[in-house]
Amino acid sequence: MNRNEGTLDRAARGIAGVALIGLAATGVIGVWGWIGVVPLLTAAVGWCPLYTVLGINTCGIQR
Repeated sequence: MNRNEGTLDRAARGIAGVALIGLAATGVIGVWGWIGVVPLLTAAVGWCPLYTVLGINTCGIQR
């Protein structure tokens, strides 16, 4: 499993994931906000399965 997310991509996903989870936990948005777990996990791992399928790689260095 090679990394396919760059630093900026991972940061944006992490921020979006935390924001969605926070909004769902406080009741501002519905249960759909818990979908923020997905970008948060992909940011933590550095690999996105959808990027693999689409052939996208935002990581500058291939490991």
